[in-house]
Amino acid sequence: VHRFSAPICQYKDALVLLLSEVLNRIQFRYNQAQLEELDDETLDDDQQTEWQRYLRQSLEVVAKVMELLPSHAFSTLFPVLQENLDVYLGLQQFIATTGTSRRLNITAENDCRRLHCSLRDLSSLLQAVGRLAEHFIGEVFAARFSDALAVVERLVDVTCYGSQTSLYDLETAVPSVLKPDLIDVHAQALAALQAYSHWLAQFYSEVHSQNQSQFLNLITSAIDASSPLITAKVPEKLLLSSCHLIVSITSTVRPVFLVTLPAVLNIFNLITTENQTHRLPQEAHLLVCRALSNMLLLPWPNLPENEQEWQTRSSNHASLLTALTREYRILRGTVNITPRQPALDNMKAVIQQTLPVLRDIVDSISGESTKSRQICYQSLQESVQVSLSLFPVFIQHPDVTDEMLAFFLTLFQALRVQMGVAFTGQIIQTFLNMFTREQLAASILQEGSAGCRVVQKFLKILQVVVQEPGQAFKPFLPSILSLCMEQVYPVVAERSSPDVKTEMFELLYQILHQNWRYFFKTSVLTSVQRGAGEETMENEAQFIAAMQAFGQSFLQPDIHIFKQNLSYLESLNSKHKLYHRKLFRTSMLFHFINVLLQVLLHKSHDLLQEEITLAIYNMASVDFDAFYSAFMPEFLNGCQGVDTSQRAVLARNFKLERDLPSFTQSMQRLVNDLRYYRLCNSSLPTGTIKL
Repeated sequence: VHRFSAPICQYKDALVLLLSEVLNRIQFRYNQAQLEELDDETLDDDQQTEWQRYLRQSLEVVAKVMELLPSHAFSTLFPVLQENLDVYLGLQQFIATTGTSRRLNITAENDCRRLHCSLRDLSSLLQAVGRLAEHFIGEVFAARFSDALAVVERLVDVTCYGSQTSLYDLETAVPSVLKPDLIDVHAQALAALQAYSHWLAQFYSEVHSQNQSQFLNLITSAIDASSPLITAKVPEKLLLSSCHLIVSITSTVRPVFLVTLPAVLNIFNLITTENQTHRLPQEAHLLVCRALSNMLLLPWPNLPENEQEWQTRSSNHASLLTALTREYRILRGTVNITPRQPALDNMKAVIQQTLPVLRDIVDSISGESTKSRQICYQSLQESVQVSLSLFPVFIQHPDVTDEMLAFFLTLFQALRVQMGVAFTGQIIQTFLNMFTREQLAASILQEGSAGCRVVQKFLKILQVVVQEPGQAFKPFLPSILSLCMEQVYPVVAERSSPDVKTEMFELLYQILHQNWRYFFKTSVLTSVQRGAGEETMENEAQFIAAMQAFGQSFLQPDIHIFKQNLSYLESLNSKHKLYHRKLFRTSMLFHFINVLLQVLLHKSHDLLQEEITLAIYNMASVDFDAFYSAFMPEFLNGCQGVDTSQRAVLARNFKLERDLPSFTQSMQRLVNDLRYYRLCNSSLPTGTIKL
């Protein structure tokens, strides 16, 4: 610390000046002319407007100064924020109510312009305060507690004030300007408060026993500020900010008393009684469902297992899921009838609204304790069975199948232990039966379509299955391999189909890596001890087909697939000694080296030169003698575009190196010389040399 304190002291004045200058630059009050020229409508490649980018870059400077001079940065920023907040909090006195309409009585053009500038500045300063949240947690929590508490209390006051006075709902003199300003300030205040959720979590775990009422008041007020905004009548920007705040409180802070708050019960009732016609927009609905589910599933901090009240929480979670899936579970009754178009559209809508919510709930607890996952699966069980029975009904509707497979993929990744072997097997068998060769081909041929995404997700599910340890899913291996090599591969082999190919080769790699003994019963060590002739191999035809598929991919232009597959072969070699296996060594090794050398010569994948050369070295090193005495002469002999004497020079210059750096140099020289000869020969008049 002492080593760094001197330079910081030395630059302190410059940093102080920089901070106040940057803060002035982002405020309309001091820099209106320049800021109004920034475009705030057109999005760039990062989905930001010019104004947002400028503000974000400026806030990074503020955050950096905060890191170096924390107390000074805070004491500079907080008063500026307070000043703008006073204007905002003082707006209440200008609200006039007549009948059902509420109006902001600020009409003079100059006053409206000043208010517009002040609200824009407040919005930026709230973002600045949110950006600094990380500098109040961790080791500095206690030292900066009072500063952080002052910020959080202020943010809670502002959000409560905004929700109580419903400033977003006022009629104003310049609605196209002031209304978005008022909405933005309210949304930024909620977002800034959300940024302090990690601070609130630390407050809860470290000091809540001494300051229980203080902590309780902060959380209760934050929820009270958010809950009135959870309605479809509120502007979506504001609605989503309040949803994100509640999600953070339920997932990061996790207060034990949350479920007892009246405002939370109101949200619970709203979500569980809403129907198709009166529901929140999909994203908001999804976030609120995640928050309620998290509140019941995530373990409470600071409490032992026997005080987690799992029994009560489990029955509450079951009630929540029963309500959320009410319309979905009714669809089970339609399995045996062929619905007409209007009914079909209605069913699709129910599926596409319900499954993303269920998937999100599962996703949220995927990394949690077994207990959380158990309760989650219990609540979901009926919906999972409904999904499986509906799957065959919608197999010809890729948009619905895509949604269903996304759900099953999340289930396989997060809850396969809870689902149990028997039911998981039933799911896999259903999928394998439903995806006929024609079905797969039709889907894959529509690149970028929902059908294509369905096949990708199906392959991803199979990747999870083949990686499962133990014997439970081994009986499915032959069917999975056959699907991969006989149904998917022939369709994609000669097409680009990058998305499906990526997943198919990943599946093929996982089958080989995780189930090596399905092909090779003996270890390399055993086969060496018994003599190479005795290496026992099973399912040889499928292994050869898999290797040919990898080899074929190296002849195609897609550099991403090439890189992925080369790394898979190298991985199989380092983990299972692939290149040393008798079958590979005797009938494939030289073919692979030849293909990789041709790729180097054609310069088609020059970005991967290092990786390709390393793979050639690893393959050659299995038997250097055979590589130098048999492969290289044959390779040079078959080289087109060079004459006999040039071949002799190439052979003479290619040194018999056995260490990687020298081998790499020798290989690069061979490739460069061969290219050079071909170039020279092709530029000479025909017949000049005898090729």
